[in-house]
Amino acid sequence: MSLRVHGLAKRYGEVPVFAHVDLAVAPGEFVAIVGESGVGKSSLLNCLAALDGWDAGSITWDGTDLGTLNEAQRAHWRREHLGFVFQAFHVLPHLDVAQNVALPLLLLNRPEPARVAAMLEAVGLAGLGARLPAQLSGGQLQRVAIARALVHRPRLILADEPTGNLDPATATRIMDLLIAQSRAHGTALVLVTHAATAAGRADRVLHLRAGGLVPERGEQTTGAMAESPSTATESGRREPDRLQTWLPESRP
Repeated sequence: MSLRVHGLAKRYGEVPVFAHVDLAVAPGEFVAIVGESGVGKSSLLNCLAALDGWDAGSITWDGTDLGTLNEAQRAHWRREHLGFVFQAFHVLPHLDVAQNVALPLLLLNRPEPARVAAMLEAVGLAGLGARLPAQLSGGQLQRVAIARALVHRPRLILADEPTGNLDPATATRIMDLLIAQSRAHGTALVLVTHAATAAGRADRVLHLRAGGLVPERGEQTTGAMAESPSTATESGRREPDRLQTWLPESRP
């Protein structure tokens, strides 16, 4: 299963965010997207997850055009195929750590406590499953979000600054886990980061700049990309409801 993006464009009102973006990510490939703050990296990631709409172009997953799906179908697609690491964590405060991590499995009617326990150990949170989110640090919450994104072994992982709140040793451990899952299960991994160390481990590094999405080496592969100072504000305004897009009970 592969992710393909062709001619993608996004704007907020009259303000362009990006245009003519082309991207292909193969199964098991790790692509890092880097760039200045406010250039639209998170907005692009949200489009790839079909969390945000776009104004031109197409996003396809295994031949399915995500733009043709209604909201219920997009939610179902995300449950089945996507693991998303939110920069703002988006854990549910009334669920304990283990319940938060188990959520993707429960939505798929696949309760697997042993897999949840193994994932908590993998991210360094063994023994903390019964704690509530309010009892955790920011770095621990980030690891809960990462464990939740990986526990159902999705075929596509989109990660927004997954190591941003972690110390170097823990960040290395998390990157090891993300890459291992990608290789072991043929998972396409797209990671947005400001961390040179994390980006340096990718198969490809793409720079999102005002002039386009440009590979670290070689010729430019996507079209014009305009920085929008309002992007972070618009994205931030929508962020609190992100996790709800996995939760509707309606089916396609």
